[in-house]
Amino acid sequence: MAPGSIDTQQTTGPERRDAYAHAGVDLDARGDLVRRIRDIAARASRPEVLSGVGPFGALFRLGSYREPVLASSTDGVGTKLRIAILMDRYDTVGQDLVNHCVNDILTTGAEPLFFLDYIGSSALGAHQKLEVVRGLTEACRAHDCAFVGGETADMPDVYGAGDFDLVGFIVGVVERADVIDGSKIAPGDALIGLPSSGLHTNGYSLVRRIFGIGTGGDAAADRRALERTHPPLEQPLGEALLAVHRSYLHELRPVLKKLHGIAHITGGGIIDNVPRILPDGLAARFDRRAWETPALFALIQRAGDLSDDEMYRTFNMGIGIVAAVAADEADDITQAVPGARIVGDVVRASDARRVIIE
Repeated sequence: MAPGSIDTQQTTGPERRDAYAHAGVDLDARGDLVRRIRDIAARASRPEVLSGVGPFGALFRLGSYREPVLASSTDGVGTKLRIAILMDRYDTVGQDLVNHCVNDILTTGAEPLFFLDYIGSSALGAHQKLEVVRGLTEACRAHDCAFVGGETADMPDVYGAGDFDLVGFIVGVVERADVIDGSKIAPGDALIGLPSSGLHTNGYSLVRRIFGIGTGGDAAADRRALERTHPPLEQPLGEALLAVHRSYLHELRPVLKKLHGIAHITGGGIIDNVPRILPDGLAARFDRRAWETPALFALIQRAGDLSDDEMYRTFNMGIGIVAAVAADEADDITQAVPGARIVGDVVRASDARRVIIE
């Protein structure tokens, strides 16, 4: 054998071929999984896709735009995954991830074009991975967003057996003239809120600590806790916690050009997210009586003995999107957008506070 060459006969024997599998990475199984993922992902495509799942890089042809601006975002599902693992439910977190990313670029006025994912895990079965991908695909199809690929990494000794992480990356497009960046927000603008479907994808580390779930204890006890119904909830705690992160694209699309700014209420709650769209010198004033806070948040606050400030800084409190609009447009927009209501207004900041909740 020539120096530096590889003896393929020796290295492909059964005992050599299985060595990587014994280390926790089964290449044959991964190859089969990729083929199955490619078939599922193909259900969420667009005419502009030139190559999707399979090649080293996806190709997407940008369509006809006058002055296109690309919008992008990346995010994860966080420790909501611990609830999904305990409940053996893997499809909803895929929907969570796509919807979250769609909402993030929606704040700029952008329409989604394509999406990629990352699944890092150890000893996570092919069925569970495919359920995640089915959720991703379903949500992409609902948004006419192409699912063009991603990465599925087996990482023993980094993740515990059965654990996984899920991350998404999205690219969208908006005409330069239609970009929403908050620069039009002015004193007197009305703040419109759209209801959330639950915690969405934030605050789960705190909630799990409060209820003692998914913190390294007995998994069977954790499942029993998730199956319990806590009044005034009308469903088991686990079902309430796994409620899919709502997307707002379809509801807001008809009124986007009337919106001065959009805040997606994610990690940091209302208090930290709304100031991200406000010009200097302005504050957002909310009337907490303007919307009904869902029972789940009251249960969490009571069980955790949390202050109002911590609740509004951690959770969405029942409002998933806040949009600033001209006051004389507010009534028309709330009538046009299902579930929307006026929840406050924009005022000049009199001190360092950017959010006032009265």
